[in-house]
Amino acid sequence: MKTFKLYIVLVTLTTVTLCFSQSKSKADKLYENRAYIDAAEIYAQLPKTVANLEKLGDCYYYNSEFENAHKAYKQVYDLKIDAGLSDSFYFKYFDVLKGIKNYEEADEISTLYLKDSINTKNFRSLLERIVPYNYELENLTKDVGGSSFGVGLNEDKIVFASTKNIKNPNYKWNGKPYLDLYEAKVSTGDKITLDSVQPLNKKINIPTQHESSAVFTKDGKTMYFSRNLKKRIDLDSTKVAVVSIFMAELIDNEWTNVEAVSFSSDTYSTMHPALNNDESRLYFSSDMPSSIGSFDVFYVDVFDDNSFGAPINLGENVNTKRREQFPFIATDSTLYFSSNGKHGFGGLDLFASSVSNNEFLDALNLGESINSEKDDFAFVVIDSVNTGYISSNRSGLDNIYTFKRIENERTYYIEGVVTDKVTGEILPFTTVTLFDKDGNVIAEQVVGEDGRYMLPTKPSQKYSVEGFQPKYIPQIEFFDTNDKGNIEFNIELEIESYKDAEEIVTDDADGNTFIELENIYFDFAKWEIKPQAAKTLDVLVALLTKYPRMEIQLGAHTDSRAGFDFNLDLSDKRARATLEYLVENGISRKRLTSKGYGETKPLVPCGENCTETEYSINRRCEFLILK
Repeated sequence: MKTFKLYIVLVTLTTVTLCFSQSKSKADKLYENRAYIDAAEIYAQLPKTVANLEKLGDCYYYNSEFENAHKAYKQVYDLKIDAGLSDSFYFKYFDVLKGIKNYEEADEISTLYLKDSINTKNFRSLLERIVPYNYELENLTKDVGGSSFGVGLNEDKIVFASTKNIKNPNYKWNGKPYLDLYEAKVSTGDKITLDSVQPLNKKINIPTQHESSAVFTKDGKTMYFSRNLKKRIDLDSTKVAVVSIFMAELIDNEWTNVEAVSFSSDTYSTMHPALNNDESRLYFSSDMPSSIGSFDVFYVDVFDDNSFGAPINLGENVNTKRREQFPFIATDSTLYFSSNGKHGFGGLDLFASSVSNNEFLDALNLGESINSEKDDFAFVVIDSVNTGYISSNRSGLDNIYTFKRIENERTYYIEGVVTDKVTGEILPFTTVTLFDKDGNVIAEQVVGEDGRYMLPTKPSQKYSVEGFQPKYIPQIEFFDTNDKGNIEFNIELEIESYKDAEEIVTDDADGNTFIELENIYFDFAKWEIKPQAAKTLDVLVALLTKYPRMEIQLGAHTDSRAGFDFNLDLSDKRARATLEYLVENGISRKRLTSKGYGETKPLVPCGENCTETEYSINRRCEFLILK
């Protein structure tokens, strides 16, 4: 009987194990094919292993279900906290923590595992001071149905992507209908609404393919848009639906001649087209082999015959090792785009990068008045009236929002830290001075124990900043401010001590800093500067000329063979004679002091029993650096 019961238990366990194995195989296949909604349902029922939980979290993460993703990722993190996880996992966990506004823990994960130290509280405070605009948003598509995003301006209409066509098949990634492109008019009144929403023609909208991100030439005759290809490519044992940019022509009021652009490919994606103001360049996002990260922003030159140049990557001021997408070029050539690889508030955030000398500058986060903890993207601005559109899934679905932007009263400043150039140690109590272009003092600060300084500036000005510490060579840095987004300036002042810069400068055991020169000899009971002494003092003149902020004390010492008062008076005269020689040779009297010590500070305390050598050692001039 016992044998029979044991048999039943074994059969039951084997059956359960087999069922789990079959379920996991099915879930993994769905996951590989990006069918995340169906895969999540199965993973949720499987044993809570690290592999199953991470893939479950991924299914939620890739559909922006951050609360559910966090629950799964948190279990993975707790199970493997001592064993270590991949950078990819830590980034996704960091991102979902931001997506649920747990910024403190997100900062900790970034600092510990992603090697990127972030303090979101300070970052938020900084942006409040420096962003050019604050934004007021209003949901434009909440009554359209489905998810909607990505505005293209076409004369008096907008064109956007939406899942509102429920006749389209569902996309396995998110369980929603395939995207189509729609056009509509925007009515402005007491309330902004969409009127006359109509799909584009069937040559554009294909039921089993996504269309989105349309942009139009100013004459309205050419449209660029994104569309995923029917063919799915096998990459790294997974099937990928590649997205390409297509171009269409308006002929007899119908979009036709729909073809993929020449720089697209069936092995990588090109998407989110954007034209610059004179339509000479087409910007886009791509994961082509030359990308820095998973998606980068590129551009191609557009030629008169509608052919294109080679793709050019915008570089590291714009692109990161994560995702940069949805570029838009304003009339002033400012690039707006979305990124999840730069410091932000969760998901994709909106950034701006201005142009200087044909190069895009470091991108600036547009701040919390427009960026949320979820994805914020597809920025479009109508510069003349400071209004425009963004897309966001902050409500749980992708929606298009209109915005008004209002100039922010920004605080401009320069900040940094002062350190020793050689040791790297922080230098407390350094005086940092800000000068205007004419050398006038604008502001001054003595740094505290942390060595940090912050001084106010104004836009579009030329400045210099100086770090000054006694016994150090002052360092001056020149910089310009502008009003293009580079508002916070970090200038690290590395200043070098005189003793590190000059071999003849040394410290004694008490921390005093001296200039070591050959001894200066005077005739007995005399104080006139002899020719040999003048040669030595000329070395000192050269050093003081080289460092115009250096201040010194000239100290003269005698031996003990004459009377105390006589020696004190003699040493004082010798010190003053040395000072006068320096003044005669162009050194400002304000930088010099003299002092006679007589016989009070012998180097060899031999009293009345000194040898001639010891007497000569005690007869000396010393050059003490005060500043």
